[in-house]
Amino acid sequence: METTVIWDEFSEALKRFIYNRVKNNEITNDLLQEVFIKIHLNIHKIKKQESIKSWIYTISTNTINDYFNKQSKLRKLNSESIEYDNKNETEHSAKDCLLPLINNLPSTYKLAVYLSEIKGIKQAEIAKQMNISLSGAKSRIQRGRNLLKQGFIDCCDYKLNEVGYLVGEHKDKKDCKVCSTNT
Repeated sequence: METTVIWDEFSEALKRFIYNRVKNNEITNDLLQEVFIKIHLNIHKIKKQESIKSWIYTISTNTINDYFNKQSKLRKLNSESIEYDNKNETEHSAKDCLLPLINNLPSTYKLAVYLSEIKGIKQAEIAKQMNISLSGAKSRIQRGRNLLKQGFIDCCDYKLNEVGYLVGEHKDKKDCKVCSTNT
């Protein structure tokens, strides 16, 4: 059996099957495409034509489960505090304030900013990992950066120069309003 025949026969039913589990049209379409890529790549492995329906639904179920497992991991990371081990450093720097300030961000921005600023992941990959659009990822990162900027102003008494960059002397840890409470 060819992939196009399988598509014609099963795509609408699979779409309903997936939608009933994820309740989102965009995610449903993405998962449906992923299922058919897997079908296309593995169609040669099917031995009995009569078992094709159960094989297709098994692939679909596994793809849906993979999606929810990934979402669960992202939610867990997004809700947890992000930790940074700076116990060996004797001097306090702006870098030491960064993770406490990221942890104080609203959950909408925390993961996007962490992945971008700490992990150095590209915005397109962040969008993919978070299952949001590229423009959504860019927006979350930009808004999160602005909140971080305000956090440095509030915590460490930095100021914005005429072109919008943070400037100022970094304080000792005991004088920081955020870092001193997050030890």
